Order: sequence, then C-alpha cells, then structure tokens
Amino acid sequence: MAPEMLQSALPAEETAVLDEAHVGDIRGALGTIRQHDTGARRGWGARLLTLAAIIGPGIIVMVGDNDAGGVATYSQAGQNYGYSLLWVLPLLIPVLVVNQEMVVRLGAVTGVGHARLIKERFGRFWGWFSVGDLFVLDFLTIVTEFIGVDLALGYFGISKYVSVPLAGGGLVVMTASGSFRRWERFMLVFVAANFLVVPLAIFSHPHSGPLFHGLAVPGIAGGATSTAVLLIISIVGTTVAPWQLFFQQSNIVDKRITPRWINYERADTVLGSLVTVAGAVLMVVTCAAAFSGTRYHGGFVDAGAVASALGATLGHAAGALYALVLLNASIIGAAAVTLGTSYAFGDFFGAHHSLHRRFSDAKGFYASFAGLVAVAAGIVLIPGAPLGTITLAVQALAGVLLPSASVFLLLLCNDREVLGPWVNRPWLNAVASLIIGVLLVMSLILVVSTSFPRVNVGALSAVLGGALAVALVVAGVYFGLRRPERTMAERVAVVPGEERSTWRMKPLALLGRPPWSRSRVVVMWSLRSYLVVAVLLLIVKAVELGGKP
Repeated sequence: MAPEMLQSALPAEETAVLDEAHVGDIRGALGTIRQHDTGARRGWGARLLTLAAIIGPGIIVMVGDNDAGGVATYSQAGQNYGYSLLWVLPLLIPVLVVNQEMVVRLGAVTGVGHARLIKERFGRFWGWFSVGDLFVLDFLTIVTEFIGVDLALGYFGISKYVSVPLAGGGLVVMTASGSFRRWERFMLVFVAANFLVVPLAIFSHPHSGPLFHGLAVPGIAGGATSTAVLLIISIVGTTVAPWQLFFQQSNIVDKRITPRWINYERADTVLGSLVTVAGAVLMVVTCAAAFSGTRYHGGFVDAGAVASALGATLGHAAGALYALVLLNASIIGAAAVTLGTSYAFGDFFGAHHSLHRRFSDAKGFYASFAGLVAVAAGIVLIPGAPLGTITLAVQALAGVLLPSASVFLLLLCNDREVLGPWVNRPWLNAVASLIIGVLLVMSLILVVSTSFPRVNVGALSAVLGGALAVALVVAGVYFGLRRPERTMAERVAVVPGEERSTWRMKPLALLGRPPWSRSRVVVMWSLRSYLVVAVLLLIVKAVELGGKP
C-alpha cells in the first residue's frame, strides 16, 4: 500500500506511519493488546498482564548490548583488575535509562524509526552522515559477534567453518519467519539464557566483602594507568552503543506500541537496564574470583582464552558455561544489531521494514538482513583476516560515534513538531546534556590515546574533565538567564492526560522544518568536523596495526 493510501485509510488518526504493518494489535511474545483497547488497568493483575504483552523491545535491546564484545570487556575487567572496576557498572544504569527513555517516547509518539526522523527533520545530508556511520559501525560489530560464535563453540572443538555458517543461517531463519510474535519469543529465550551467568558466578565462589566494596567505592587496582582508563571507557562504550537508539525505536514502532502504553515500555526499559548491568557485574565477579591468586590474573587475551582458563581453574563445567554465555551473547547481539541496521535501511530508503511481513512482502528488508549476516560471517571465515584489528576498530568507532548519536536524539526530543506534549522537561535536558558531555570527553580520550599511544591518559582525562565542568557551568548560566518562565508555545503544548495518551505526530510532510540557530549550526558543524578527523585518525591507526606481523 502506498503511503498516501495508508494515510487515507487512517483518517481518524492521521500519523506519519508509512507501513500499514506498523498499525494494528500489539501481538507480543507474552500477550496481545487490541488496537483500540482504551480500558483502564486498575488492578495489579491487569497491569502485569499488560506489561507482559508490552515487554520485549526494552529488555532485548539492553541484553543484546551484553554481546560478545561486552562479555570480553567485562571478563578483562575482572581478570586484570579484580573487583576494583565494579563501581563503573551501576553508574551506567541512569545513562541507559535516560537515553533509551527518550527513544521510547520518539518511537511511540511518532510511529517512525530513528533514521527516518533524522533524515526528515535535519535533511538528507545529516541523514547520510548519521546513518552512513551507523551502517559501518554496525557491520563491524556484527563481524565481532561471529568472532564470538567461533570462540565460544571452539571451546567444544567445533570448527568455525561449521559453527559460523550454522549461526548465520539460524539468525536468518529466525528473523524472516514473517511473525513478529515468533521472533520476539525466540529473542526472549536468548534473554532467559543470559541468566546462565548466575550459576557461573556461583561456581567461582566470590567473596562478598570485596564485591560490595568494589560496587560502592571507586578505585582502580594498580592505579589510574592509561590501560585502566581505556578499559573503563571500553566498558562504557560496550554498554551504551549507538545502534541501541535505532533498534529500540524501530522495534517499538514495529510492535505497534502507542503513547497509551509508554509507561509500560518505560518499565520494560528499566527492567532491561537492571538485568544488563546485573549480568555485567556477575561476569566481572566471576573472572575476579576465579583468577585471583592464579597465574591467569592480569593475563587477559580474549574470551576464548577465558573459557579455557575457567575450565582449568574451576573445572570443565565452568568453562562450558562461560562458552555458552559467550555464544548466547554473540547470537542475541548479532540478531539485534543486524535487525536494527535493516530497520534503518528500510526507514531511510522508504522500503517495507516489518517483522509482521513475509519475505515476499519485504524483500529489501530481509535481503539487507541476510546480506549483512552473510558478508560478516564470511569475513570471519577468511584465513588470516585481521579480526583483532576489527575488534579494536569497533570499540574505537563506538566511542567516537555515540556522542553524535546522542546529540541528534536530544534535538529530536526537544522538537515540538515531533513530540508535542511529550518533549523533554528542562531537568531531563540538563541530565542528557551532562551525559553527552561525559561521552564526548570519553570519545576524545579514546581517539587521542588510540592515535597517540604515548599520551598521558590520566593527565588528558583531568584536563578534558575540567574543561567539561567549566563548559557545563557556563551553559547552565547562559540558558538559565535566557529562558523565560514559560513561553506561549509551552502553554499551548500542555495537553490533558487522556488527549496526551493519544497524541501522535502528523505526517512528516505536514510539519514545518525546525529552525537552526547560529549556535546550533556551529555546534553541528564542529561535531561533524571532529568526527571526520577522528575517524580518519582511527583508519590510519587501524591500517598501521593491520600491517604489523
């Protein structure tokens, strides 16, 4: 159905939705909500049944980010630094919740994906800038997921020429089934398998004293060396990734979640962040406890070596459990990142992009998914491929691109044409700006230290942190003085509760283009210039590393 036909089919609720598959009943893995259900959920039983039907996008995107790279990073933190870096992980909960809650509102209120919003509200140039970078990063991330599959099943003696093609084929079959509910049930099985880390942590016999001390008291075993600071940045980068924004918004749209159910999707997102951080903590704890006082302490190589070392110190069952955790993380990560990329492809090029559709109805969508999987898996199978360089590039690129992705997110969430009464509150803008500032500082540290390994990372961190503090204070004073008590536009945007729950963005063609102030133009072009220079430096470094024997 053409976009114009869809809009005419929905005269009572004219929205920006282009794909009719994104309109209808919510058919989640654990329940169904009818499209026109407006009944109040007064009892806890009714609310829990509704949450069960809604749950999915939030917990999948969060657990999906504990992927192969995440497992390796958390294992390195525990093996090399014991319990001392645990304090970093709880701090990521508010970062995850703030970022993804904005995505929840964008998806439910607009009915379109993140890539399309950026293209339509900022223009094709900035759309290509944002989505093009995303495609490159996501593709390299998918390669690392298949590296994880190889390392995990290699523990059991299975050749990568068997394991990688089987995993890739399974992902395509699972995704191209033509049923959103069936896909979500598959994914929730992988979410449940994530809890295998619990018995793994129990096998390691952790000590409660050092564990709680590590969670509550910031510190770094051995001091704040360059290696330790970069590992902390890697922990943040592997837990908070750009693809999450694109995946969750499109998945919310595909699941047909509307503003009436935003609070339930917020709960789904918070639950996902708690599960994700808990899993990360248990992975760090496992390696900290298992390798303390052994020859393996401080000797992290890769996730495959960790599985072997756990088998040697705790027994074969522990090594096998770790390998299964790594395999599960690799599959759910590959599934989520690849699907998020295919969603963005459909969004940007206007193709059908829904898991409710069969292959014959969305050839481009499913072909892009299968193509990404096939090429990424093929690279892992190439003898002598620079897989270590690819893994390093993923971490570096994620750190570089995350601040820019968060800037677009913040701008969209302050666009009244897009979100109307659902725009950010001032306090949320302040928190989000602080998060973006911290991410930008981390991005700068990562780029400079990767390009110039001899730089003093501790001193660089102190200088950039001080500059950020000054910039935030100046910005706070500036905007505090400029902001009137309430503008007329804000008064108009106040909508009663029931009307707010049904407010949807109009078709994008009917919206006025957002005005660009001089300060916004300067900030956006400065950000673009930084990213171009940073990516070029990282490419030079990657080529240099790839050329070394």
